[in-house]
This record gives sequence, structure tokens and C-alpha cells, in this order.
Amino acid sequence: MIGTSFKMKSPFRSKNPWLMFATTAVFAATTVALFAEEAAGEAAAEAEQQTLWDLIAAGGWAMYPLGLFSVCMITLAVYNAMQLTRKKFTPPLLQQSILSHMSEVRVRSAIEEAAESPSYLGRMMATALPHVDATEPETLGREKVEDAVADFAVKENPSYMSWIGYFSVIAQASPMVGLLGTVSGMIKAFQTLGISGGSDPAKLAAAISEALMTTATGLVVAIPCLFCFYFFKNKFNRLATEAQDTMTESMDAAIATVNADQQLAKVPEGIAEA
Repeated sequence: MIGTSFKMKSPFRSKNPWLMFATTAVFAATTVALFAEEAAGEAAAEAEQQTLWDLIAAGGWAMYPLGLFSVCMITLAVYNAMQLTRKKFTPPLLQQSILSHMSEVRVRSAIEEAAESPSYLGRMMATALPHVDATEPETLGREKVEDAVADFAVKENPSYMSWIGYFSVIAQASPMVGLLGTVSGMIKAFQTLGISGGSDPAKLAAAISEALMTTATGLVVAIPCLFCFYFFKNKFNRLATEAQDTMTESMDAAIATVNADQQLAKVPEGIAEA
């Protein structure tokens, strides 16, 4: 009929219950998705706003000893870098002067100049050169001098190595403290899971974050300490060896000067003169 008006039926007024249920489910799903997307955006924004201090605080109690270890590591690195220098071990001017004195067998002058220097080489020379024996022209009492150098190294070297050895202590202790913090965080995580039954993911995530943060921090402290230990140990050995080589060269120069005439007298026969 032409005069009949048509009215659109709303799905919520429909007598079909399945159509009403489907429409309601779609509406609810869309609303939940929108809220979830908004919550995810807020969580990402909060994560981006986390500062370094927030990450450190998430590590819990274990971050305090690890922070102390990191401060000690930096302090030891600066101290050893200032102590283990060539200027404080084998100053080039002192090396040249001692070699010059010993090549002319001026042992007393070499001892006096070495005694005025606070360097490792100066103290070693001032301790060892007084054992030069003029009554033994062939060796100048070299064995006694070398024994004095060995005694000096036994007394002096441990004081340097003790400060270097602390790097090894920190490198071993830091991962242990980090592991202890990890165990503590995992205990908290399982306690939270047992109490809440997984209904409080925020507390569970915080406990797991504490466990992972302490492990990572322990490794971050331990790895540079291990590097510093071997670096400064090798540097000290190199400087101490250079000082001992200087002593050997000076004794060789003095012995060569004293026995110069005898060396010329031992030239084999049959060598044509130039």
C-alpha cells in the first residue's frame, strides 16, 4: 500500500534474542578494546617517563652494596692510575743519570742521586747499589746486588699489588650480591603469586624486576673490575720489570768498564789489526 509508512526497527527492540545478544557482545568487545588500548598507551607513557633512579630503586636492597662496590671501583681505578706511572717508577732522567754514573763506575754518585728520588727505581738503587763489592772486579758482587733487589721487591711489591687485588675482590663479590638479590626477588615473586594467585600482576612484575635488575647491576660492576684488575696488574709488572732491567744494565756497564783491559787481553790470536 502506498499510504503505509515504514518504520526501521531497532535491534534492541527486536524480538530475536540472538540478534540482541550479538549486538551487545560486539559493543562490549569494542569498548574493552578501546579501554585496553588506552591503558597500554598510559603504561607505555609511564615506562618512558621512568628515570635512572627509578630503575635503581626497582633493584631493592641489593643495589646499596652494589652501589658501594661501584664507588670503590672508581676510586681504586683513579688511585692506581695516579700511582702506576713511569714518572713514579722509572723516571727517564734518573735512568740516564744512573747508567752514566755506573758506566764510569761512580757507584757512590749513583747511590746519592738515587737516594734523592722517591721513585721505585730510586729506592731500589739506593737499597741495592751499596752491596757492590769492589774486591770482586769480575762481578762487583753482582749476586749480592741481585739478592738486595729481590728483597726490595718482596717488601715493596705487595703494597702495590694489594690495591690492585681489591679489583679482584669486587669482581667476585658483585655477582654474588647480585645473585643474592635475584634470589630475594624471586622469593618475593613466588610469595606474591601464592598470596594473590596471579590477580596482582603489578606486584609480581615488581618482584621479577628486582630480581633481574640486581643480576644485571652485579655484572655491570664485575666486568669493568675484572678488566681493571688485569690492566693494572700488567702495567705494574711492566714498570717493575723496567726498573729491574735498568739495574741489570747499570751493573753490566760497570762490570764492562772495570774489566775493559782484560777483555782486550782476551782477543784471540790470528785476528788481523785494522
